[in-house]
Amino acid sequence: MSGVMKRMGMIFRAKANKALDRAEDPRETLDYSYQKQLELLQKVRRGVADVATSRKRLELQLNQLQGQSTKLEDQGRKALALGREDLAREALSRRAALQQQVTDLETQHQTLQGEEEKLTLAAQRLQAKVDAFRTKKETIKATYTAAQAQTRIGEAFSGISEEMGDVGMAIQRAEDKTAQLQARAGAIDELLASGVLDDQSGLAKDDIQSELDRLSGGTDVELELQRMKAELAGGSSQQAIEGGTGQGQTGSQPQDTPRFDKQ
Repeated sequence: MSGVMKRMGMIFRAKANKALDRAEDPRETLDYSYQKQLELLQKVRRGVADVATSRKRLELQLNQLQGQSTKLEDQGRKALALGREDLAREALSRRAALQQQVTDLETQHQTLQGEEEKLTLAAQRLQAKVDAFRTKKETIKATYTAAQAQTRIGEAFSGISEEMGDVGMAIQRAEDKTAQLQARAGAIDELLASGVLDDQSGLAKDDIQSELDRLSGGTDVELELQRMKAELAGGSSQQAIEGGTGQGQTGSQPQDTPRFDKQ
């Protein structure tokens, strides 16, 4: 059973792989990859913005602490000038605590600034890669589309495409049906002419009448031919007679002969 299950699993995976390969469009895959890269670039940019915001917040806190430290220093100087050493010592103690906070914030500020620079550089590099991928993607898509169009044109010319194959089969069926109808019509005409089939419309003639019509037609032609020959022959005879009459009159015309008077 394990061998059968493995074989069935292999067949299923092969069928699924073939179906996926047939359904996959490289252009859609490229667009999807480009979209994912844009989303990653957006996340990196958002991270840069978050780090920059944190750095800016630390800078504001540093400015406030430095302002308070300066204020405490001034207060200690004034208290010492007034002879209040205790107040001056308290002010300087608070200032020392603030200075420790300032030092810690400056360390964090430097760390955030370094992270911001790294993320900014990474975003720039990723932006360059995304732009390069977009250019390559469009080039591949254009090449694929051109190759696909050329393949379809070649299949159309060669008649191996599905659409043209259906058209070719339709044309072949139409030609076969036309030839069949022509053959059937010719056979029916021959059978009607031979008398094997009867014309139910009553317009067709039987074989005897057809033969009589054929003979009459031939006789009429012969009679017309004889009449034309007679006309031609009669015309020639008439011309000959008219020609002979003219010559006789010319020959019998009296010539001037000398007359002898009786004495």
